[in-house]
Amino acid sequence: MAVNLEEFLVKQILPASRVFDIDECSFERTCDHICINYPGTFECLCHEGYTLYGMTHCGDIDECSVNKGSCGYGCLNTMGSYECVCPPGKKLHWNKKDCVARKPSIQMPQLVCSKSGGVESCFLSCPSNILFVPDSENSYSVSCGVPVHQSKLSQKRNMTLPSCADILAPPVKQKARFKIKDAKCLLRPRTKEKIKDVGKQQAVTGGQFPCTDNCQVTFVNFKCDSSKKKRRGRKSPSKEVSHITTEFEVELKSEEVSDTCNVDCLQKKMEQKLQTAVKTLRKSINKQQFYIEFSGTEYEVAQKATKAVPEGHGPCSAGQVQQDGKCVTCSVGTYYSGEHNQCILCSPGTFQNTEGQLSCEPCPSSEGQGVAGAQHVSECGGQCSPGYFSSDGFKPCRPCPLGSYQPEAGRTLCFPCGGGLVTKYEGAVTFQDCETKVHCSPGHHYNSTTHRCIRCPVGAYQPEFGQNYCLACPGNTSTDFDGSTNVTHCKNQQCGGELGDYTGYIESPNYPGDYPANVECTWNISPPPKRRILIVVPEIFLPIEDECGDVLVMRKSASPTSITTYETCQTYERPIAFSSRSRKLWIQFRSNEGNSGKGFQVPYVTYDEDYQQLIEDIVRDGRLYASENHQEILKDKKLIKALFDVLAHPQNYFKYTAQESKEMFPRSFIKLLRSKVSRFLRPYK
Repeated sequence: MAVNLEEFLVKQILPASRVFDIDECSFERTCDHICINYPGTFECLCHEGYTLYGMTHCGDIDECSVNKGSCGYGCLNTMGSYECVCPPGKKLHWNKKDCVARKPSIQMPQLVCSKSGGVESCFLSCPSNILFVPDSENSYSVSCGVPVHQSKLSQKRNMTLPSCADILAPPVKQKARFKIKDAKCLLRPRTKEKIKDVGKQQAVTGGQFPCTDNCQVTFVNFKCDSSKKKRRGRKSPSKEVSHITTEFEVELKSEEVSDTCNVDCLQKKMEQKLQTAVKTLRKSINKQQFYIEFSGTEYEVAQKATKAVPEGHGPCSAGQVQQDGKCVTCSVGTYYSGEHNQCILCSPGTFQNTEGQLSCEPCPSSEGQGVAGAQHVSECGGQCSPGYFSSDGFKPCRPCPLGSYQPEAGRTLCFPCGGGLVTKYEGAVTFQDCETKVHCSPGHHYNSTTHRCIRCPVGAYQPEFGQNYCLACPGNTSTDFDGSTNVTHCKNQQCGGELGDYTGYIESPNYPGDYPANVECTWNISPPPKRRILIVVPEIFLPIEDECGDVLVMRKSASPTSITTYETCQTYERPIAFSSRSRKLWIQFRSNEGNSGKGFQVPYVTYDEDYQQLIEDIVRDGRLYASENHQEILKDKKLIKALFDVLAHPQNYFKYTAQESKEMFPRSFIKLLRSKVSRFLRPYK
């Protein structure tokens, strides 16, 4: 192994003669999300819903911390996003923020089941709120309607309690699973012969079972899966088996509650009806008497294995068409027409923001405004501008009255200034238009109750003038003090841990951003058997305003009397390397309540204890640190990683010699190491 180390030092580390850009993005952990390299520098970016802190780290934005995320009722923060929620009896508006009353509408799903001549037949009509997801070649799911997220409401703390009227008739839910033998999940348009079948007419005349006048189906989710599963034991003929999972949500009408039948009574009746409907649905699917209707096209949910695919509909799944011999998914702004087997542009007054769908969604406005091929509801046209509102978010709109404002388009309400404050004019678009008694500076927010500027609390910041809120620090970060004005004041305080890998690093919390004040971190490095620890401190930045208020110490154990390997409370930009004086290493970093700084990132490697004499001889030689070129080597992450990789696993030598390295070392460094290695190996020759 020692010979391999010498060969690596002599053959792999060659003289340097030029300066080149270091691609920082090639290193692990340079950026949490996205890294962009530039000549001489780099930039970190975050995914949507996250914000940058500590120069390279990304933390989740808590949108709900700012005026409830502009939600009309309640707000739930999620990783990288958030969602507004509504009380029972109401649903989210198309703008996904306001809550509107649930009203009976022709846009609701229609589940119709009946029995005629001993044959059960069902069909599901989905006018809007449709989502088709082809999970795989032999599996898909389709849903229509909007589910009531009642369970989420109970999880939200400090949320206004709904009134009794809202909870009179909670939704009834039913889930069922069954299978179809000798069938495959293929959502295909029905043949013309099937469409002419009188079964549909009989089903329609049977009424909207399970719902008639006392309820309405609000959500249906239908999943079909015919993925083949391996069978154990003796071989049997191969048969297609499709597993069907259905989920229904039915909303009761509160006016049906009476003295003779209360809410519980209504629910039990509806549960019985729903169970009967599911049994009928099961039979109709097995007898292929069930279909789903989208945009005037009727689809069969599964086909018997012996049936041929209808002519002109090819091997592509629903939502896809053939182009140049490949299946291409219909893009946003279009939908798949089973009747014509092609992607159709959404007509004005409709939109589609998801690929591979079977219909377009109607715009909230009934005026048919907007452009053809609209890809989002915002392209429907006719929305109320910021500072204006209406019952549906579309024209005709009214200006926000005095004492309120509205910063977004397409809203159904305006936000009050609070505290009896008025605005300078109607149609205000921001809180800054509210005539406050004082104009708050960054780091503060206006309190409408006391009419005073309040400092942002610890864990929040405000970079702008005249705001009535503070922004919560991203992720698990916090600030050292109150009154912070920038996200850079938000710092991650997590640090420490048990380390035992061949290579690794310790770093101050929030590195390379400033570490927080009043923090304490402890690491324990326990190397594998018969290995010792080599530490490299490229540079360390600790403030020198006080007498060793921030300290980094490395010793054998937590005991103050144990053998100390390294200790500092100052800034050193010159690197140093050293081996631990013990087999295990206890490391602690402390900062006092008034300090902060960039801190450190210290790599370490464990090496075979047979190299102990050689490593000690190298790291204790002053020539290793005398040259600026040598110092740059110990600061170069890529070169240190290459050297550590071989020291930790000598067999990795072959990985490096198998390719031409672009990293170059100065001759003086090679000369120094070669003399050390030769002297170390001489007794073995």
